[in-house]
Amino acid sequence: MPWLSVVQARKAESVGDGVEIRGWVRTRRDSKGGFSFLEINDGSCMGNLQVIVPAELGNYQSEVLKLGAGCSVVVEGELKASPAKGQATELAARSVRVLGWADPVAYPMQKKGHTFEFLRTQAHLRARTNTFGAVARVRNRICDSIHSFFQEKGFLLVHTPIITGSDCEGAGQMFRVTTLDPANTPRLPDGAVDYSRDFFGKPTHLTVSGQLEGETYACSLGRIYTFGPTFRAENSNTARHLAEFWMIEPEAAFFTLLENMDLAESFLRRIASDVLEHCSEDLDFFVERIDKTARAALTQLATVPFRRISYTEAVRLLENSGESFEYPVRWGIDLQSEHERWLTEKQFKQPIIVFDYPKEIKAFYMRLNDDGKTVRAMDVLVPRVGEIIGGSQREERLDVLEARMRECHLDPEAYWWYLDLRRYGTVPHAGFGLGLERLVQMVTGMANIRDVIPFPRTPQSAEF
Repeated sequence: MPWLSVVQARKAESVGDGVEIRGWVRTRRDSKGGFSFLEINDGSCMGNLQVIVPAELGNYQSEVLKLGAGCSVVVEGELKASPAKGQATELAARSVRVLGWADPVAYPMQKKGHTFEFLRTQAHLRARTNTFGAVARVRNRICDSIHSFFQEKGFLLVHTPIITGSDCEGAGQMFRVTTLDPANTPRLPDGAVDYSRDFFGKPTHLTVSGQLEGETYACSLGRIYTFGPTFRAENSNTARHLAEFWMIEPEAAFFTLLENMDLAESFLRRIASDVLEHCSEDLDFFVERIDKTARAALTQLATVPFRRISYTEAVRLLENSGESFEYPVRWGIDLQSEHERWLTEKQFKQPIIVFDYPKEIKAFYMRLNDDGKTVRAMDVLVPRVGEIIGGSQREERLDVLEARMRECHLDPEAYWWYLDLRRYGTVPHAGFGLGLERLVQMVTGMANIRDVIPFPRTPQSAEF
């Protein structure tokens, strides 16, 4: 007898098949007519499969009538057309085998209506709820779309290191990696830590970005992308920050900023289109329970061309908006979330790309414009979230890059290998970074970023 997933068993074309279903009980209802209804879910879809269990089964009294939420079962039977509204099939059970029991008193997911705060304390079980099952399926679809998009465009996947000796952002908010004993740290005569006795013989950290290493392969292979975990030791407890999150970072040789913006726009459009096509049932749930605008926002992302404006124009619009922002607006500031959301939700009412930012608020590797004041940077801003992509054309001129490093108080010698890319066959190139969790937030409408990653890592929280 074939084993079908619930999503397969719920399709009308499966009617008449003898099948086996494996999953967890969501609910049990008993009828006076001598049978019970089980709602079974295996995580393959939002909806449950209704199973009709007759009282004639040998273990009906001893086991079936004791089943409750969380119990795992294997059910064999025949799929029939369902007369009930909203479901195409139901399973007439010939046997029900219990694999695992769940104490109805102790099982944390027994009750409905738990807060998201409580469910974060149950990260090992929260995927059994409708909300977190839907988040996981949408996240999976997005990841599949990411790989498909870049592979179809000729980008090669490159695995960049998690442990690094370079600080890509220059912000200093990095987790240190060391084997030195903190209770007996070796010291130099001047009191500084003797890193020559550490595992790598130098200070090393968890990476904040794979970009610099990614550039080395882009400047050899043309087009690459990285997709992996990154880490920020930022002591922030906001709904938008995680200490560990996943980043997608394409890098393309011979790309200018314009081509980089085109790539970012088509990338987001593809993801939105794929989620709309393949995650309809989960999107219905998010619209009903989480954010009624979720589907409309995705449809806009997939269909409406992005508006592009310079940073200088964005600041002018903000200054003339008449709004009382918490953070005052002036040329030279780093745009805050409130500014980004005003631009996308009130001024333009659509996704936008802001480009050519002041060099003082951007990283050393971004290409300096001829005005000497701005760099070829871009941020993609979307309604409800704000910045979702940050990128730039990279500085390919050796002398300019070295000067920018010194301006940012970085030692060019520490980045000798990065500078070699400019010494030997330098080319214009560009790329961007997208935080996966921010994207999942945008797609689902989930308010807190801790609820779109399976096991959130935040200050004072690394239990699971």
